[in-house]
Amino acid sequence: MAGLEAHLRARRADGHKLLLPYLTAGYPVGEWPRLIEGFALAGADGMEIGLPFSDPVMDGPTIQEASTLALEAGANPQALLDEVAKMEAGIPLVAMTYYNICFRMGHERFASALVQAGVSGCILPDLPLEELGPWAEAADAAGIETVLLAAPTAPDERLVRIAERARGFIYGVGLVGITGERDELAASAVEMARRLKEITDKPVIIGVGVSTPEQAAEVCQVADGVVVGSAIVRRLLETGSVDAAITFVGELRAALDGC
Repeated sequence: MAGLEAHLRARRADGHKLLLPYLTAGYPVGEWPRLIEGFALAGADGMEIGLPFSDPVMDGPTIQEASTLALEAGANPQALLDEVAKMEAGIPLVAMTYYNICFRMGHERFASALVQAGVSGCILPDLPLEELGPWAEAADAAGIETVLLAAPTAPDERLVRIAERARGFIYGVGLVGITGERDELAASAVEMARRLKEITDKPVIIGVGVSTPEQAAEVCQVADGVVVGSAIVRRLLETGSVDAAITFVGELRAALDGC
């Protein structure tokens, strides 16, 4: 398979808006690996796989709850990646976790574990651009594309530096705050997409606060695609049904195809 950025660029060139659903590895316990192949079959262009951490500072209560349940059931990063390695998604996978996990495993070992699991990219939201160097060097050497977040509060000159260093895609944060569902799409989500599209040709994907198919289609009038997480995880928490989450991803795909 082509790398993360190459795959997303090719999909964009074919006229597709990009859909990257999120799942919490380890939840639902025993069932979560089905989400990987299920999301791919439902039309995902890539997938964000959250490795649960005990202090997920970017995540709101929904993803925190799923992470806690996974950890209480004994989830650990290496075991989860071993499960990911068994799945055949056919689309790029992106690990999302926190720097403590990477630091404790060691940069080279963590990057190698991602490669062995078939993961193409990595998001470490609490590792700032100014401290990225050691991890980025190990990731680049291993072939892991480090996705960087761009916040609405960032000045233009910082966005340029983020765009230059980002690999895979640029994750535009749709609003100031933590992950979670919102009744309406924040105006800052569309503005974030516009600012990033003005300075880079790399795929611009908006996440945080994108909760419904309608909101996904709205922001993709400007952005190249969306990450949707809390709305998916909530369905899993409320119903325990992997199929319900897969169906929702299909609804997101249909909305983006109608853009």
